[in-house]
Amino acid sequence: MRDRLRHMYSRRVGPGNASFRWAANWWNYPEALARIDALWRAWEHLRLDGATGSSTWWIEHADHHMPILMSTEGPFAKSEDTNKPGEPLPYIAPPEGLFPDMRP
Repeated sequence: MRDRLRHMYSRRVGPGNASFRWAANWWNYPEALARIDALWRAWEHLRLDGATGSSTWWIEHADHHMPILMSTEGPFAKSEDTNKPGEPLPYIAPPEGLFPDMRP
C-alpha cells in the first residue's frame, strides 16, 4: 500500500458526489484488508513472470478488486478522506506489527 498501490491509483476520492471513496486507515476495514492482501499476494507471485505477469495482475486482480474497494457502495462508502487530483490515495500507516515483513 504505502510504496506502490496507493500511488498507482491516483484517483480523486472524497465524500458526497465524488466518484470514488478511499479510507486512509484502509487496514481497519475487514473486506478491504482481505482484498488488498489478495492483491499483494497475487502481485508477489505474478511480478516474477517477466512476460505477462504485470498485465495478468492488472487484468485479473487489480481491475477486479479496486473498483469494488473504491465504489461509492464499497467498504469505504462512509469515508470522509479526500485527496487532490493526481495525489496518491490517502494513507495512514497501519499499527506496528499488523503486517510483518515476509520478504526474503
